[in-house]
Amino acid sequence: MGAPLSSWPWENLGIFKYLLYGPIVGKVLYEIFYEEKHSISNLSWWCLHLLILCGLRGLLHVLWSSYSNMLFLTRNRRILQQGVDFKQIDKEWNWDNFLILQALVATIVCYIFPFLQHLPLWNVKGVIVALILHVGVSEPLYYLAHKKFHEDYLFTNYHSLHHSSPVPTPLTAGNATFLEHVILTAVIGIPIFGASMMGYGSGSLVYGYVLFFDFLRCFGHCNVEIVPHKLFEALPFLKYLIYTPTYHNLHHTDKDTNFCLFMPLFDALGNTLNKNSWTLHKTLSSGSGNGAKVPDFVFLAHMVDISSCMHVPFVLRSASSFAYTTRLFFIPCLPVTFLVVMAMWLWSKTFLLSFYYIRGRLHQTWVVPRCGFQYFLPFATDGINKHIEQAILRADKMGVKVISLAALNKNESLNGGGKLFVDKHPNLRVRVVHGNTLTAAVILNEIHQDVKEVFLTGATSKLGRAIALYLCQKKVRVLMLTISTDRFQKIQKEAPVEYQSYLVQVTKYQAAKNCKTWIVGKWITPREQSWAPSGTHFHQFVVPPILSFRRDCTYGDLAAMRLPEDVEGLGCCEYTMDRGVVHACHAGGVVHSLEGWTHHEVGALDVNRIDLVWQAALKHGLRPVSSSPHSKSD
Repeated sequence: MGAPLSSWPWENLGIFKYLLYGPIVGKVLYEIFYEEKHSISNLSWWCLHLLILCGLRGLLHVLWSSYSNMLFLTRNRRILQQGVDFKQIDKEWNWDNFLILQALVATIVCYIFPFLQHLPLWNVKGVIVALILHVGVSEPLYYLAHKKFHEDYLFTNYHSLHHSSPVPTPLTAGNATFLEHVILTAVIGIPIFGASMMGYGSGSLVYGYVLFFDFLRCFGHCNVEIVPHKLFEALPFLKYLIYTPTYHNLHHTDKDTNFCLFMPLFDALGNTLNKNSWTLHKTLSSGSGNGAKVPDFVFLAHMVDISSCMHVPFVLRSASSFAYTTRLFFIPCLPVTFLVVMAMWLWSKTFLLSFYYIRGRLHQTWVVPRCGFQYFLPFATDGINKHIEQAILRADKMGVKVISLAALNKNESLNGGGKLFVDKHPNLRVRVVHGNTLTAAVILNEIHQDVKEVFLTGATSKLGRAIALYLCQKKVRVLMLTISTDRFQKIQKEAPVEYQSYLVQVTKYQAAKNCKTWIVGKWITPREQSWAPSGTHFHQFVVPPILSFRRDCTYGDLAAMRLPEDVEGLGCCEYTMDRGVVHACHAGGVVHSLEGWTHHEVGALDVNRIDLVWQAALKHGLRPVSSSPHSKSD
């Protein structure tokens, strides 16, 4: 049993907690649709306003969260350099509980005190009175209560939840126990209720005060220093009237200082002001002391399709923390997303999306601002290669050790798997890799040792060639789909003489009608899939993945590996991958970096290195994620 009032009354309701808004919604809808006069009473009007206000408050928190996750804007002014991991995201999942509480309390108060139902739209005196009550009552009340919550019993049983988030975020502001938010509700309500009791209340005061209160709470928890230090140098008294994100972050790192709500004046009066508040703020706001670290490894990704473009932390952190699926609330956003993608085509540059740490090494994901379909437009290829080249040169200038190209960024027809850039810039210090060696290893590991025949599309590609040459040396018959006899024969001659007969050229899908192991490296239509016999498993290294058309067959995801367990600060999923899982081309770059290899991995794929790279991945704690019902790991 927890301490009294430490847990929320609706803690076990899950998503059904939103049904608690039901009575408020029902009151409004009943009077709109079922009252004879179809008129809305004053109480129902206020119920409607409360619902709108809850929606605006939730949106405000989400927008602040989006801003704090826009690393391409905030990276130089971040206060704490750690990443927000899955554990913290899950812990803050119910950050919006306080909105339900305060909506219910406000509804009850409006019912008990009917005069609140008749407030005018605007009253200037009310703003002045609310300001006086805020400074004279709410601020000191919060300061004293907050300081009390840092004493042993109250901190252990209540306030420790709020401080359990390693990195403050706007959603951390709402992550607290029931008792704390009951007190915070009183703190918010005193200026509004007091002004209304004096006859100076107004609808504008309710909206303005509550939203500005939430704005400042999110502002203080955003982990990005926004306030310029020159403002305090020009007007020194302001630093006692308004706190900054740096000021509040110091409270999270040094829990015995900076207890104020919004005004450091009360910390100064109570002798709890952290002595480093202003010097650290000056350092961080100038962008010179954020401790920005050069990444050891960069994964250069790209947007896959319009829908998946919304699967990023700065759109919706909660959604991006799980493997991508098409969600209903994404659908209305598709037109806007398409316009944003088009705008990025015209103006955007390669940007930083996310980061994590492995054994003290900083790994970042950069994104080329191009969507999957754009890679197949002939007139767009030069622009895409320019973005990739600029990213490689930027990484080289920064001192990045390894940069790995994602699926379409290493397309052979686009740049030869990065060979174009290595040849053009022979003195690159950064190692350009495509990760195909590990991709091949993952696919090959999924094929059961009893398999004696496979059907391979995309057979003459760089990756298809390596898979075919590896399998034939394991005495697996490879049906290589290609109409180019010259390319087939060239690959066949690369195999040892005694294994060349295991490579067989086929030109039609019908040739695989009895083969239950398909390795798909070129997109195939449902009609082409229909030639596969029942029970076939489709291994894939094609982007985008093929459609899961056959219910009597199984479909593998793109080759992927799970990052080591000691990864830190990872809080978003790569497209369709589970938590902690990355595409094999990403994992290949990680291995390259951890091993300290100094060669470029471009051009032809060295078949002899497949087992070496696979063993290196396992040595460093990366683990295969098998999507095959009959993999070797079984």
